[in-house]
Amino acid sequence: MVKTRLRCAGASDPGRVRKNNEDRFHLDAERGFFMVVDGLGGEAAGEKAAEIAVDRIRARLERLTGTAEQRLREAITMANNEVYRAARSNPGWEGMACVLTVVVLDDSWAVVGHVGDSRLYKIRRGRIDKVTPDHSPVGEREDSGELGEDEAMRHPRRNEVFRDVGSGEHAPDDADFIDILRIPFQSDCALLLCSDGLTDQVTSQKIRRAVESHATDPEAAIHELIDAANEAGGKDNVTVAIVEGEQFAPPVVEEVKAPARIWASRPALFLYGMLLVAAVGWWSRESWRPPPVVIRPRVLTVGPGERFATIQSALAEARRGDTVEVESGEYREQVRLKSGVAVRSRVPRGVVLRADPLGDSPGVLADDVTGATLSGFRILADAQMPLSAGIVLINSQVEMDDLEVAGAGTGIETHGARSSVLRASAIHDCTADGILVSGTSAPWLSHNAIQRNGHAGVAVLEGSHPVLVGNVIEKNPVALPPDVNMDTIRERNFFLDAKPPRGGRKK
Repeated sequence: MVKTRLRCAGASDPGRVRKNNEDRFHLDAERGFFMVVDGLGGEAAGEKAAEIAVDRIRARLERLTGTAEQRLREAITMANNEVYRAARSNPGWEGMACVLTVVVLDDSWAVVGHVGDSRLYKIRRGRIDKVTPDHSPVGEREDSGELGEDEAMRHPRRNEVFRDVGSGEHAPDDADFIDILRIPFQSDCALLLCSDGLTDQVTSQKIRRAVESHATDPEAAIHELIDAANEAGGKDNVTVAIVEGEQFAPPVVEEVKAPARIWASRPALFLYGMLLVAAVGWWSRESWRPPPVVIRPRVLTVGPGERFATIQSALAEARRGDTVEVESGEYREQVRLKSGVAVRSRVPRGVVLRADPLGDSPGVLADDVTGATLSGFRILADAQMPLSAGIVLINSQVEMDDLEVAGAGTGIETHGARSSVLRASAIHDCTADGILVSGTSAPWLSHNAIQRNGHAGVAVLEGSHPVLVGNVIEKNPVALPPDVNMDTIRERNFFLDAKPPRGGRKK
């Protein structure tokens, strides 16, 4: 349930040094989610990365399906992979990425999705707490207490991060990617999201005082903070968003009694000694620990004269992070995708995948797979070489691009809870449904041509909620099932034959 009496505001400023503003923010008090995104890459690339991230995250979070944690993981992963794809498609955007912090309110809780060194603070009763860890070398040292806040703000490596959104492909449950946190959100607290353009120039205590002194007027607090960052140098873009609970107010000042002097007591001295022994032991262990072994991604090539004659033999050897690259030609085998492995045609649409000689089975199968990709394949079937389905995804998360599926029973089937992406592909002339979605997943179907299939263009069972954007859907007896909101779908897709939906399916 979303808080109904929130006060929120946000603003962004380019600062005094940079000409362009690569930061973005978004506030949705009605649905209860808020985000700050800081683009990386310079010039237009950082701005583009931030814009893509905001757009993709909004699209997922606006659909209130799944837990807040699931929604955040899927939203940030969709944004990550879209930024990565866009960077690969445009040489001018090479290396672009972003860092971000997103908050979803869930009853009396705030659920946080975080990657990078943007920050979330919680302010309550005269206290400010940094909620998100910094995914950066300097931030880690600051969080551990090795560096003080002032030292970290002046550190020459302050601008380095080791996690971002967009520099590589990810699955929602990848380790060391998204931090998901859940903290209490009381009615008398405030949350502040910001880019590092603020925290590199303004201390946390100054942030607290500004927010508390303007309680009930978050816009005034934001302008004071942006002005403070610019007066301190304005070396970076500055973005601030504040969300106040309905009872947030300045703290009541009470007389503070001097604490008892216990630092020199015998128990305290004993404790200090034990901590010193532990610290020395940790340091000595780190000093002899062997350096890590780096396992680098590989490209495994399939084709005539190559090491691998079949796609599946290359997949059997592939490990997470590898790419199986397939030379043009016709391959008669079933491809079983593997978690974390990319399978691509060296020449787009140059690989033709035909039926497995052993029987009428799917051309491509993914079962409990995450972080896989498939791109550039043509999966073709006919009466002599039938396929029950072109692609079957069972509880899997797969990104699919630039595919053609034709002549199969069903073009693409996706079942289960995990959500996949199908982009820029053609699904046509299948004898049953073009795309069949079941389970609780919310696949992203973007800019595909879904044409001349035997039943529905897109069939939805068991309450699934696919997202359709920019698709061309025509000449299917049933465009979409009758319980789909056609007004929304028509705004974002193209129904060239303009037939209203009829019929429907039930399992």
